[in-house]
Amino acid sequence: MANASILEIEKKFEMGVYPKRDISLVRGRGSLVWDADGKEYVDFTSGIGIAILGHAHPKIAEAVSRQAATLLTCNESFGNDERAKLLERLASLWQSATSTSGKVFLCNSGTEAIEAAIKLARAKTGRKGLVAAMNAFHGRSTGSLALTFKPKYRERFEPLIGPVARVRYNDVESLRAAVNADTAAVFLEVIQGEGGIRPATAEYLKAAREICTQAGALLVIDEIQTGCARTGKFFAFEHYGIAPDACTLAKGLGGGVPIGALIAREEACAFKPLEHGSTFGGNPLVCASANAALDAMDAEHILAQARENGEWLMGRLRSLSSRHPCIIEVRGQGLMLALELKVESKPILQAAQANGLLVLSAGEMVVRLLPPLNTPRPVFEKALSILDSVLP
Repeated sequence: MANASILEIEKKFEMGVYPKRDISLVRGRGSLVWDADGKEYVDFTSGIGIAILGHAHPKIAEAVSRQAATLLTCNESFGNDERAKLLERLASLWQSATSTSGKVFLCNSGTEAIEAAIKLARAKTGRKGLVAAMNAFHGRSTGSLALTFKPKYRERFEPLIGPVARVRYNDVESLRAAVNADTAAVFLEVIQGEGGIRPATAEYLKAAREICTQAGALLVIDEIQTGCARTGKFFAFEHYGIAPDACTLAKGLGGGVPIGALIAREEACAFKPLEHGSTFGGNPLVCASANAALDAMDAEHILAQARENGEWLMGRLRSLSSRHPCIIEVRGQGLMLALELKVESKPILQAAQANGLLVLSAGEMVVRLLPPLNTPRPVFEKALSILDSVLP
């Protein structure tokens, strides 16, 4: 089918919750994708950070194919070899990052991981109150939506769970004033993704750790977009030398398949049997894909690639800003980067797409770049050339 035919069918039968671009992607390889009419694009969206090792990575594709022919489903009432392997690896990564033992809950998405974290915090503390930052995005299901900042996502569906105190990001005193004896957990992103690729300061995250410890509240770090090596560390909080009580992962964890995870220090794990669960969570197919993605990250030295390419790309983007006065700031970390503009980002996204580059927005005046972490330098150069040509 052609682009137009696919889009017409989707428009007719979908509920219309997704604003559509005017192309239909049908094939991918590495950092490149092709639409139904055969046009090639450099994909610096990675499916909003999902294709962290690019599209159709051979090790991931082989693992998914092998597991699909072996065992697709095995609920959590039974053990499974791929699940056991993934749980052990995630717990080991947590131990290395925090110097504490951890436990893992596997689910299907980031928003489900946040939902689990809310319940865990309430189970552990016996409290109800939640704290989240202004401009935060934690998901669209009703619990995670209560933490998400923008009213356009929340207002039609209120009342949501609460109470939720909203604090200014990177404002220590605002956070200190909001946390009290009824606070179950503070939820923070290390880099606000949908909020404009805005990194936290070291002072802020260290203060958050201290404030939560003093109040007996859990510090939950949302690593849904920043995790899995996106910033050059497996967990972005590792850059700051803090140890949260829990963190959430999703997006890149499965190398392209739907998976989420909540990891928490063992002492915070207060769930009783059947108090939480997920029918598809931790199924053998997604665990095999995640294990293959983690294997490939090790074999391809992805952490080093994300750091080195991130520093190089940051420098190249800053050189673009010297030629394009519309750029206010280049910011981010690793390969989670953004251009804040003096003009609206939508026309830039459209022009880039017309010229063969797919990028994202992160607010009305921010262009967001989430390339696969193993993108070759020539592909980066092509993307930079296109950006240079479309920026005013």
